[in-house]
Amino acid sequence: MFFSDVIWVVVFICFCLHRVSEFKTEEKIHRDSDGIPEFIRNIACRNGAYDMAGVLDSVNQLTELVGQNRMELLLFHLNGRKQRYGINVFKVREVLRCPHLTVMPRLHKYVCGVAHIRGQTVSIIDLGMATGAPKIEDLSKAFVIIAEYNRSVQGFLVAAVDRILNMNWSSIMPPPKGVGKQNYMTAVTEIDGELVQILDVERILDEISPINTEVSDSVVQETARTTKEINIAELPVLVADDSSVARRQVQKSMEAIGIHCLLAKNGREALDLLKEMSEKGPIEEQLLMVISDIEMPEMDGYTLTASIRNDPALKDIEVILHTSLSGIFNQNMVKKVGANNFIAKFNPDELAKAVRDVLKTKQGQAAMNL
Repeated sequence: MFFSDVIWVVVFICFCLHRVSEFKTEEKIHRDSDGIPEFIRNIACRNGAYDMAGVLDSVNQLTELVGQNRMELLLFHLNGRKQRYGINVFKVREVLRCPHLTVMPRLHKYVCGVAHIRGQTVSIIDLGMATGAPKIEDLSKAFVIIAEYNRSVQGFLVAAVDRILNMNWSSIMPPPKGVGKQNYMTAVTEIDGELVQILDVERILDEISPINTEVSDSVVQETARTTKEINIAELPVLVADDSSVARRQVQKSMEAIGIHCLLAKNGREALDLLKEMSEKGPIEEQLLMVISDIEMPEMDGYTLTASIRNDPALKDIEVILHTSLSGIFNQNMVKKVGANNFIAKFNPDELAKAVRDVLKTKQGQAAMNL
């Protein structure tokens, strides 16, 4: 009796996961702690059985997806606006109807309350209000996108969710020139003849709760000792990130340890700059390293890294992937594309220490060549 009950429970779970994969608005998307979304896990269910080999195959499939400069975009609507917006599915833990919210004193005006979700207290941000749209008054019809950015979990309140699309990063472009610096776009793309905006969520979160970008005195002093007797630190670091806020955060951390930065808005722009530099002479004599985001329009960080490794003039450059994405997929891709390190956003000390380690390596190489 117990065994038959278990079988029925497993069959019911697989059925639910299958429904999630269709992504109707009343269902949820849930991402487990290992970074594998439940709507991907349904691929692993065969005849009511849970097959770990199938899960690993699913991981490999998504790894291939990202490695081909592709991504999956979750489309949604904000209150009072007909157009659609997008967020990378890799950052989404789940999507659910707005739960009961508890209003607490002295919350930021864009935070409409907190919710208790899966044993965790999560701040719920009205994404429309944060970008200038009207406040959602009827929460019973709204949805919450639970996402992970910069090592923390937030809920984004939206008016409706639409669907998930598999896209190539090359079809996602930087914001049009002339829109000004105050917009909240990090990229745009065309879907069904309609312009879809991908929001700069890192900027929105920084306005609500600014991230500490100060490097600790101990790290600054140790880095200074490392570079005291050599001129390696005079070489710049190339920072590639589509978020203006993220670029400034990295730049400030690098300047704190005496490192100058070259800035690029996406992988394509970064690669073009690297190739231009390599035509002038050995790249290692002009650049210390590359720090790249993963999610970027035109060319993502994985494709940028793979392109660097496949270019004889660039292949020896140190590359750190620095992103708010996390989980098993990133770790697999770091190894596959040949990045030297992976650091989750945003901890200024961790980033500074990683650069300091590169300086130590360069210092050792310089000493051997004396």
